[in-house]
Amino acid sequence: MIDLGLSKLAIIGVVALIVIGPEKLPKVARMAGTLYGRAQRYLHDVKSEVSREIELDELRNLHKEVQDRAQSFKDEVQSAKNDFESNVTSHVDEVEALWDGGNAHENASTSASSSSGYGTPTLEDIDRKAKDFRRKKLVRTSAVPAWYKNRHGTKRHVMSGAARVRKFRPGSGAKSNSSFF
Repeated sequence: MIDLGLSKLAIIGVVALIVIGPEKLPKVARMAGTLYGRAQRYLHDVKSEVSREIELDELRNLHKEVQDRAQSFKDEVQSAKNDFESNVTSHVDEVEALWDGGNAHENASTSASSSSGYGTPTLEDIDRKAKDFRRKKLVRTSAVPAWYKNRHGTKRHVMSGAARVRKFRPGSGAKSNSSFF
């Protein structure tokens, strides 16, 4: 802007005092101050509008670039998907052809009376699987691992008081008619 030093401002003030006069000088100074403020606000508004337009233009360019990249990525994914589907379809066709050929060969070489264990499960199989499931669930949910219990000889089963008395009663192995006393 204009470089106004103290000496230049003093000269302008003296000239204004002589030209305008001492009576109108305060009104003119007030008017000059408001006009100067309006001019500053106007310049600030113009600068902010220009910068906003520049940022908006940059955002539009960025949005267009992102849209182009997204579209190219979408096209690449679509082409990869199509390639994958064609490969999978060709492999499935090959497997089905081999399976059909293998089944025809197997049916010709084996008899129809094959009783493998792949049919419906029997009641014994269901009971065995349920027992294994319960046992494995108990092992999974117990607080202390079974190997630790086995190693340190801790109790693995809950025992009632009467069962403990019977287990540890002296002479429980041979029943005698004699009393304890």
